[in-house]
Amino acid sequence: MPTALLLENLHPQARTILEAAGFDVITRTGALDEPELVEALSGVQVLGIRSKTQVTAAALAAAPDLEVVGAFCIGTNQVDLHAAAERGIAVFNAPFSNTRSVVEIAIADIIALTRRLTVLDKEMHDGVWNKSATGAHEVRGRTLGIVGYGNIGTQLSVLAENLGMSVVFYDTAEKLALGNARRMETLDELLETADVVTLHVDGRSGNAGMFGAKQLARMRPGAIFLNLSRGFVVDYAALRDAVVSGHVAGAAVDVFPDEPKRKGDPFESELRGLPNVILSPHTGGSTEEAQEAIGRFVANKIRDHLATGSTNLSVNLPNLALDQRPEWHRLAYLHRNVPGVLAKINATLAEHGVNIEGQLLATRGELGYVVTDVGSAVAPAVVDALAAQPESLRLRLLS
Repeated sequence: MPTALLLENLHPQARTILEAAGFDVITRTGALDEPELVEALSGVQVLGIRSKTQVTAAALAAAPDLEVVGAFCIGTNQVDLHAAAERGIAVFNAPFSNTRSVVEIAIADIIALTRRLTVLDKEMHDGVWNKSATGAHEVRGRTLGIVGYGNIGTQLSVLAENLGMSVVFYDTAEKLALGNARRMETLDELLETADVVTLHVDGRSGNAGMFGAKQLARMRPGAIFLNLSRGFVVDYAALRDAVVSGHVAGAAVDVFPDEPKRKGDPFESELRGLPNVILSPHTGGSTEEAQEAIGRFVANKIRDHLATGSTNLSVNLPNLALDQRPEWHRLAYLHRNVPGVLAKINATLAEHGVNIEGQLLATRGELGYVVTDVGSAVAPAVVDALAAQPESLRLRLLS
């Protein structure tokens, strides 16, 4: 029975799906640091995490039984994807399941900050009645600037327009504008245009520190700033200065460079205590609906990969899926992408009298992945011969 280790309070749906598929499931509530993870992965085939556990090359090297990592979130920068691929470990995430939740909290933050609800709420709790329209605005008619026009940015664009906002966006990749949204040619052009600036960029290393004092200074005086993407993309000391000076009228931040690993751990930030600043503990995608959808989506990907060899939507291996008939036997072969591998596979099978019923090859950079269905049982000598090839990375006989 394969073993799955699920960390960081994953939704129970993940455990239910994996147990129904025959896994022995172990759950832990918090994240693990590297030494703890190395110890915990002994004899484990499946690892499930969220954003806090760092799956390093060293941890992967110490886990020879590990076959798949499920990141039950959008980002995968917490996993060494190259090291995982080199060991034939597939990594899956949930790129779409919590999109709506992030969009809704962005809309809520925009309205709350534009109406200065955080300031009014604090004053009321302090016993101060301050009925005034000063500094409060409707979002209708204001311009929203979206930096990163991907799955979240595009859906936010549509909802913001339905609220009567004008939308401009900036993305380094060519993206189709939805509705009446307008593409800005440069980030500076967006910053000089928008009343609200919201970041929805991915976790690639090139985005580190992309938003600092220079970019904040380019924003319109009195504009609102949101970061619900990655903590390391923003200089929060510079953001604090911009809020204190009044140049930025309010901010909402959901992600931080250094986040506590466990619920209840102390949290420190230079943004604490600032007026009209909303801080949330990386819960942009944390609704019950989103977590259930993520648990179901990633657990099903893990189950299908181990059962059929499907790598569809894997973030680090060549993507393919091949229909399988129950009477066939399947070989899933991950290898280095060099000439002649497919010919070697087929020659080896022919030498041992194995007839191919179906076969599919996909490549991704330095990697190649071949799934082969055969009509008869595969002898150990065939498996040994293929695994012994110098380009072989991982070979699995699935049935």
